[in-house]
Amino acid sequence: MSDVEALHDTILRWYDATARDLPWRVPAEQWPWPEVDRPWAVLVSEVMLQQTPVARVEPVWRCWMQLWPTPAALAAASPGDAVREWGRLGYPRRALRLHAAATAITEGHDGVIPANVQQLQALPGIGSYTAAAVGAFAFGIRATVVDVNVRRVEARLVTGAEHPAPSLSAAETRLAESLLPVADEDAARWNVAVMELGALVCKAASPDCGKCPVVDGCAWVLAGRPEHDGPRRKVQKWHGTDRQVRGKLLAVLRGATGPVPRADLDIVWHDPGQRDRCLSSLIEDGLVEALPRERFRLPA
Repeated sequence: MSDVEALHDTILRWYDATARDLPWRVPAEQWPWPEVDRPWAVLVSEVMLQQTPVARVEPVWRCWMQLWPTPAALAAASPGDAVREWGRLGYPRRALRLHAAATAITEGHDGVIPANVQQLQALPGIGSYTAAAVGAFAFGIRATVVDVNVRRVEARLVTGAEHPAPSLSAAETRLAESLLPVADEDAARWNVAVMELGALVCKAASPDCGKCPVVDGCAWVLAGRPEHDGPRRKVQKWHGTDRQVRGKLLAVLRGATGPVPRADLDIVWHDPGQRDRCLSSLIEDGLVEALPRERFRLPA
C-alpha cells in the first residue's frame, strides 16, 4: 500500500466511524423520502451550507424539503416565497439563486437535475464548487471538491502551513486533485471525509490534534505547529453593519402578509442614511420590490 493509499484508508475509516448523521448524506439506496428528489436535496444543502454552520442549516433545509421536494415545486413558487423561507440563514441572495436554478432545471432539463458537472455549472447561481459537490455527493462522479475545510486540512497535512492562502490557488487545486482516490465511490467519500475532518477536528481556531487520525504524518504538527505568517484572516463583523440592517429590513417583510409601508421599515434602524442605503441595495439585488405610495414587499 502506498503512502497516499494509506492516507485514504485512514481518513475514510475515521469518517465511517465518526461522521455526523446529516440527512443530505443518506446514500441513494437508503433514501427514506420517496417524494423528495435526492439530487435536489443535495444541491439545496450545498447552497445553504456556504458560509453557514450545519446547526443553522438543517432545520431550514428540512422545511424547504417539505415545501419544495423537487425543483419544479420551488419553480412554481415565487422568489419571495424562497426569500421568506430562507429565514435567518444570511446571504439571502442564495435563495434567489436556488429559485433561478430550480426554474432552469424545470424548463431546460424537464425537472431532472443533470448528472454532469459542466451542465450543473451552467445553471444560474451554481459555481464550480457547488457543481463539483453535487456531482460527487448526488451522483458519485469523481470530482475534486475543495472548500475551506479541505483547503485547511491539506495545507496543514501536506504543506505544513497553519492556514491556506486567502483565496484558492492553482497549487491547492493541483494538490487536492493529486490526493483524490481513483475510484468514483472512494473519491466522493474522500471529499466529504476531508471536509468532516476540517469541520470537527482540524478547525481553524482550535484544532484538536489529539483526535486527528493522521496527526503522526501532519507536516504542520511535525514542524512544531508554526504560527501563520501570512495576512491575518478577516473576522466578519455583524453589529452595526449593512448586513445587520438588511437583515432587519427583510425580517419585517418576511413577517408581513402584504405590502409594507415605508413607516414600518423606518423604525427598524436609527440611522436613516444607512437604512435607506440598505433598502436600496435590497431592491437592486432583487430581494425587495418597491411599489407605488412607498410600499415594499418580497419579490412576487
